Amino acid sequence: MDNQEKNKLECLAYRIRRNAITAVYSAGSGHPGGSLSIADILSVLYFKEMRIDPKRPDWQDRDRFVLSKGHCAPALYGALAERGYIPVEDLKTLRKTTSYLEGHPDKKKIPGIDMSSGSLGQGISAACGMALAGKLDQKDYRVYTILGDGEIQEGQVWEAAMFAAHYKLDNLVGFVDYNSLQIDGPIQEVMSPEPIADKFRAFRWHVIEISAHDIEQIDAALKEARNTKGKPTMIIAKSIKGKGVSFMENNVSWHGAAPNQEQYEIAMKELNEKLAELEGKCNG
Repeated sequence: MDNQEKNKLECLAYRIRRNAITAVYSAGSGHPGGSLSIADILSVLYFKEMRIDPKRPDWQDRDRFVLSKGHCAPALYGALAERGYIPVEDLKTLRKTTSYLEGHPDKKKIPGIDMSSGSLGQGISAACGMALAGKLDQKDYRVYTILGDGEIQEGQVWEAAMFAAHYKLDNLVGFVDYNSLQIDGPIQEVMSPEPIADKFRAFRWHVIEISAHDIEQIDAALKEARNTKGKPTMIIAKSIKGKGVSFMENNVSWHGAAPNQEQYEIAMKELNEKLAELEGKCNG
């Protein structure tokens, strides 16, 4: 990956963050913290890694994506808007009773959504089913999913992990958004799932550990996953909850709260300043 491509993907990640904050602020509710922490991953997936076509959202040979931590839909909607699936201006309708952009992804209403999700633990199970279907149909599409580190406290996640390894689903790639915070506090205090990497290895997954905010590391991990045969890959992505907005970073109170007008203006100022800096590199 050259610097120009890296800078472009970093720019897109900050646009996704800006979109997510705008959506949550407009709704007056939502989940900004975890949305901000997955923006870099979504940038690489939607603008480099996945074989998709916004003009053909139901294309049978497309790669699939499941947001298992479905409450972080604002980030996913932000990525879909930047990729051309939905209008950017529709993000301001998030959670409105007349809007198709619900608090969790709905595949029946939103182009580009491959699975309705939000019940924690279930998204990865759906991703396993998609990956197995691809194998049975002799298709070469790949399936990607993002889980929360609090979400992996759910037993269904480990049933899915066992299933994926048993069926050798090497077309399945998962990410754990490892920001160490969930709605009730630090994961280590609520119900520690650690050691996360060792657990997935014990379930016979190929495991890669990276920074969730390093575009090059995300890209390299995805390449490694493509070259891994006979087993699924889980990428443990160490992240910062609220990444990109100073007063939200590593602050559990922003797991599921919307900023007021003053906070929104501060957040947008910080995101726009960072975006301008990155765009300067892109154009320089």
